[in-house]
Amino acid sequence: MKISILTDNCAGTWTTAAHGLSYLIEYDGKRILFDTGQSDLFLRNAGIMGVSMDNMDITVLSHGHFDHGNGLSYLTGGKLLCHPGCFVKRYRRQDNISIGLKNSKTELSSKFDLQTTDQPLKITENIYFLGGIPRLTGFESQKTSFVFDDGSPDFVIDDSALALIMPEGLFVVTGCGHSGIVNTLEYSRKVSGINKLYGIMGGFHLKENDVQTQETIKYIKENKLTYVLPSHCTELPALCAFHKAFSISQLKTGDILTF
Repeated sequence: MKISILTDNCAGTWTTAAHGLSYLIEYDGKRILFDTGQSDLFLRNAGIMGVSMDNMDITVLSHGHFDHGNGLSYLTGGKLLCHPGCFVKRYRRQDNISIGLKNSKTELSSKFDLQTTDQPLKITENIYFLGGIPRLTGFESQKTSFVFDDGSPDFVIDDSALALIMPEGLFVVTGCGHSGIVNTLEYSRKVSGINKLYGIMGGFHLKENDVQTQETIKYIKENKLTYVLPSHCTELPALCAFHKAFSISQLKTGDILTF
């Protein structure tokens, strides 16, 4: 499997950065664009990296936030898969700034072959889109800084991920991990029927070295994951805790990882 980091919060040597995430995942005979960031940066970085954006099999949107889906404006079509809850109007509570997608469901449906599901969907024999991820742990997804139009709390129930079955076990890719990394990994096990966890990569949505961060680290240690690759919305205190626990390196735009 190969994953090219087209957009992330940290710049590479030649590639630039922005708050957001976009990966090109090449596995099981498929080329999957996982999120698009908030602009055309993913395309510009791909050009610098020498990564072809032609012949994409499917674009997967992890959830309906601007920094993961506004780059859809710069694509010309193809298959688009996401949770049906991605298209709600949503805001940041502290300043009421819109953080949802700039394109409506109608607009994206007219441009893409759009498929929405809140249930797990098998993309190939070895790749699953998880749909809605159950929130079962007592330490994840307990609070939110986001609200809907009416001021009610938005826990980003449209948050999803990809579970990829590799010979070594499950490798899971998240956009922001709003559901919680442990919830996401446990649901990946349930959906795929594979118990062995091999890797986790993407946004972990951990801000502090708090109970959630420590419980996540404990779970990953207990399950002996080979690859632990937090990025994007994983803030410095949490990253420091992960570095101490797993000796991680910071992911940057322009990185091309093979597993």
